[in-house]
Amino acid sequence: MLTGTLKRYLELKKFEVMVANSGAAGIEIARRWSPDVISLDLMMPGVDGWQVCAAIRQFSRAPILIYSAVINPDLVERALDEGANDYLVKPTPPGVVASRLQRLARYSRANSVDDGVSP
Repeated sequence: MLTGTLKRYLELKKFEVMVANSGAAGIEIARRWSPDVISLDLMMPGVDGWQVCAAIRQFSRAPILIYSAVINPDLVERALDEGANDYLVKPTPPGVVASRLQRLARYSRANSVDDGVSP
């Protein structure tokens, strides 16, 4: 399974990784865990990735990397419009995924300001 392989790779790169295998579980983990960065697929059972992205944007400013097999430009645009910060098409080497996640996390930390305003 791609998720397990990517999780192990990211952990070797010193990422702390939480995995959700449904959109609803992903929203709940993002709400409880407050991650520095989120990787999200668009094609999930139940609540799809576009809905998950929009829901997470209601309570979090964490950068979202869409990592999906969806290559339709209109659907990629939709994901970015829903609040995603970056988009990678599967398959992508795990090192590239890790680099993108690290870049998003660094950018987020550099631009985070506790202004007392809820996301």
